[in-house]
Amino acid sequence: MSSQISIIIPVLNEAPFIRKLLEHLLENASAENIAEILVVDGGSTDETPQIAQAFSEGHITYLQSEKGRAKQMNFGAKQAKGDILYFLHADSFPPKDFDTFILTEVQKGHKAGCFRMQFDSQHWWLKLAGWLTQFSWRACRGGDQSQFITKALFHDIGGFDERYIIYEDNMLINALYARKQFVVINKKLRTSARCYEAHGVWKIQYIYWSVYVKKWFGASAEELYQFYLDRVAR
Repeated sequence: MSSQISIIIPVLNEAPFIRKLLEHLLENASAENIAEILVVDGGSTDETPQIAQAFSEGHITYLQSEKGRAKQMNFGAKQAKGDILYFLHADSFPPKDFDTFILTEVQKGHKAGCFRMQFDSQHWWLKLAGWLTQFSWRACRGGDQSQFITKALFHDIGGFDERYIIYEDNMLINALYARKQFVVINKKLRTSARCYEAHGVWKIQYIYWSVYVKKWFGASAEELYQFYLDRVAR
């Protein structure tokens, strides 16, 4: 039996994006490659549940879990039927035939990886930041690029570390880099620059860099979250 992908999308009040994303996924992948699309809600109070539940095609399932992206993604992984997990943010749109690109890499023996990224912004720094994601440097990685990983490897690592309210994607990526199990697919995923636009490019970039450096020097999950919370209201 050929491999199939379970797409897992953690959401919290994503009404402006979730319909567009689900339509995009259905239009840009082959149905036979997708086991299911799991929309895992951490307690939305907008129209996200109604929008997600209105989709009856493409094996789309709406799930509810405890709030917290790591908890939501782990919950989705437990329900997943596919042997490849693909974690995707609600405002990130993978390239056409993304499923084929992922399956090809897995067949080559690459058990985990991501796509390079492009922001939906013309700001020079965000264009540069997106350009840098084509390289394999760990400092250029982030959850917005999406994450594919075989279910076996995901369970072997232990899934996402639920202690982390932020930086949870990077904790998994760090574990994959330590095992030399990571590949960057040189195709562009398009993601929203809404956080940068809402709070300012340089403020958000400073916060992200600071979190990265603080973790490097041993900051705890709670310290990282408090640093972030003090500067950006979630």
